[in-house]
Amino acid sequence: MIASGPIRLVLDGAIVEVDATDPQATVLDLLRYRLRRTGTKEGCAEGDCGACTVVLGELDGDRVRWRAVNACILFVPMLHGKALVTVESLSKDGALHPVQRALAEGHGSQCGFCTPGFVMSLYARSIGAEGTQATPVKDVIAGNLCRCTGYGPILAAGEANPVQEHDDSGVAALVRSIEPLRAGPGWFAPRDGDELAALLIEHPAARIVAGATDVGLWVTKQLRDLGIMIFVGGIDDLRRIEEDAGGLTIGAAVRYSEAREALARLHPDLGELVRRIGGLQVRNAGTIGGNIANGSPIGDMPPALIALGAELTLRRGGERRTMPLEAFFQSYGKQDRRSGEFVESVGIPRPAPGTLVRIVKLSKRFDSDISALCGAFALQFEGERIAAARVAFGGMAGIPARAARCEAALTGARWDEQTAEAAASALAEDYRPLSDLRGTADYRMLAAANLVRRLWREPHEPVSVLDG
Repeated sequence: MIASGPIRLVLDGAIVEVDATDPQATVLDLLRYRLRRTGTKEGCAEGDCGACTVVLGELDGDRVRWRAVNACILFVPMLHGKALVTVESLSKDGALHPVQRALAEGHGSQCGFCTPGFVMSLYARSIGAEGTQATPVKDVIAGNLCRCTGYGPILAAGEANPVQEHDDSGVAALVRSIEPLRAGPGWFAPRDGDELAALLIEHPAARIVAGATDVGLWVTKQLRDLGIMIFVGGIDDLRRIEEDAGGLTIGAAVRYSEAREALARLHPDLGELVRRIGGLQVRNAGTIGGNIANGSPIGDMPPALIALGAELTLRRGGERRTMPLEAFFQSYGKQDRRSGEFVESVGIPRPAPGTLVRIVKLSKRFDSDISALCGAFALQFEGERIAAARVAFGGMAGIPARAARCEAALTGARWDEQTAEAAASALAEDYRPLSDLRGTADYRMLAAANLVRRLWREPHEPVSVLDG
């Protein structure tokens, strides 16, 4: 029997109950309109500006693991069994938290609208929350936008508040006392892969929600009715990272911030790519499996994984099938996922010694921006010749896709400037890019070809190029 009832969470040292009759209600609306915590602001309602940043905690053994997230695209049922910290939580008996005091004394607030979000991001850093460990302040606040461009004092306030010891044993005990909740009106929260598989057989049209970094916008911007929702963030089966000599296996519900270190060990370019996927709040919620399953043609991770030869495992009921990742994407908005089937994991082989790997993201802003183009290359060598080549691009077609003719121009050829030029020219036979807000078709084709040329030139000529 699947238990149902009110959403229960820990807020300011007490367990709070809220109803979840509308599973599409956002945490931002809960805070502002029902709990009257108006310090949390709505700036963009799409997870871009950070004005709604809150800090969320969940049990990890005997401790609480904290992470900064955007409340505007987080759904209320995703709070159950967790601890929540808002900007109102920080001031005790009229005394400011050290982060607040540093911002006030350093004149780090101008119009003030964005300030609560900055406070919460810097507070998360001060307690060593997910993704902030050994991370520069500028990267911690990259997902927070200041309309008044007052970043200098804000950075200084962050630097003035290093990580402090944080006793959350009381919070952990309260969270532990909350019974799991697996269902509510119009939604489910299965606890393992078997339960998820059974639910999808029964409700094949249900909407799977992991981090809601994309699905949340369908509600806040498109006002869509998502129907039955299945929240998978609490499924341990889908949150495993297995690393061995052969490579990585990453569960579909693993968040980007959780996977970054393992991906960086596989290759540094993967770690750098993850650093530029949204702001920290987005990486603390968004999942690799969700990004793949959504099938966006400009998703950052798929081109890189395709170039590295990743394989996707899908599950329907008790059956599983594995395919090359590139085969999953069929056409714009269409993936090879059958009724009742879900993405379970992605396997990424470790590049062979001597493989040249390069992953480049081009976007209008360096931080917290969507790709105009993402190119990924993996070249294996035998002496001075290229024994095998895998090249993939996002933003060049309706799906992330390999560049077959470019690969053919590289494979078996001597690695020199003439080969690079032939491979760059071959891209015109591989793709017919579109023009949109992020770039024209001509720009995308020229930029993609130049990335191939740059792959050759970088080891041979001193160049100064800033990705972005």
